[in-house]
Amino acid sequence: MTRRKFLVDLAGLAVASLAWDRLALADTRSFDFSPQQQGKLRAPKNPAAQRVASGYHFVTPGALTVAVAPFAAPLATYATDASTIVGSDPDYAQLLADALGLKLVLVPVAWPDWPLGLASGKYDAVISNVGVTEQRKQKFDFTTYRLGLHGFYVAATSSIQSIRAPKDIAGLRIITGSGTIQERILLEWNQQNVAQHLKPAELQFFDDLSSAELALQSGRADAIFNPHAPLSYSAATQGKIRLVGTVNAGWPLKADVAVASRKGSGLAPALTEATNGLIAGGQYKAALARWGLEDEAIQRSETNPPGYKDA
Repeated sequence: MTRRKFLVDLAGLAVASLAWDRLALADTRSFDFSPQQQGKLRAPKNPAAQRVASGYHFVTPGALTVAVAPFAAPLATYATDASTIVGSDPDYAQLLADALGLKLVLVPVAWPDWPLGLASGKYDAVISNVGVTEQRKQKFDFTTYRLGLHGFYVAATSSIQSIRAPKDIAGLRIITGSGTIQERILLEWNQQNVAQHLKPAELQFFDDLSSAELALQSGRADAIFNPHAPLSYSAATQGKIRLVGTVNAGWPLKADVAVASRKGSGLAPALTEATNGLIAGGQYKAALARWGLEDEAIQRSETNPPGYKDA
C-alpha cells in the first residue's frame, strides 16, 4: 500500500469515526441499536454456496469468523450494551453465515489492522466498508456487496436540487475530506470545469460532520461531499441535510465495497455465490433497507472485479 493510499483510507476512517461520535446523540428512534436486534434478517442455507466452500478450511470449524471495525453507524457500531456489534455490515455477515450453514463469529478490529489480521489467518473474512482497489487485489480476494458511493448533501432548505456532474459544482463551496478519494474527484471535476471556462468549486475541509453541517446551515458552504452511508444516517436521524447526488468512489470508473478474504483461499467464490443467492432471495436488499442503505444495493456480486487505481 502506498503512503498516499494509506492516508486516503485513514482520512476516510477518521471522518466516519468522528461523524459517529457526534451522531451518537441523535434521535435514533427509527434505527435499532439494541443488543437483541429483534428485526435482524436471517437467510436459508444455500447448497450451491456450500458446495463451492467445501474445500475451504474455516478458522473456527462450523463458523464464519468475520472481522469488522465498529466505527460508524449505520455500517457498524456498538449497541446500547456497549459490547454487541450492530449495523448493516454485521447484518450482511450474518446472512452470509446463514447461507453457508455456519455460525457467525464477529471479531472487532481497528480498521487499519484488518490486512495483517486477515493475512495471518485470524479470521476468514473482513466485512467493514473495504473498497476494491487494484493494489489490494494483489494480496486479497474480494466479493462485492455494496456500491462504493460518495454523496453530495446540502442543507434541507437549500435551493440546490441536483449535483451529479462536474458542471453542477461550478462556483459552489463544497466541504470534503482532505487527502481523500472524494477530494481527488472534486479536483478532477474542477479541472474539467476550468477547461470549459466554468468557475471551479471552492473546497473546504472539516474534521467532523457536526461542524460541516453547521457551515451548511449558516450559509458558509453549499454542499458536503463525503462517504454516503454516515451522511445518509445523519439525514435520516436529524433531518438537517438531504441528498442531491451520488458518485461512485472509482469515478469515472467503478470501485465498489467488498468482502475481503485471503488471496487464493477459495472462499471468495463461495461468498459471491452466497451473495447472489441473497440478492435473488430478497434478504440482501431488505437488510440494507433496515439501515437506510437501499441506494447502495448492487444488482449482482462479483469476484475480484476491476477496482480503484491509486494514482
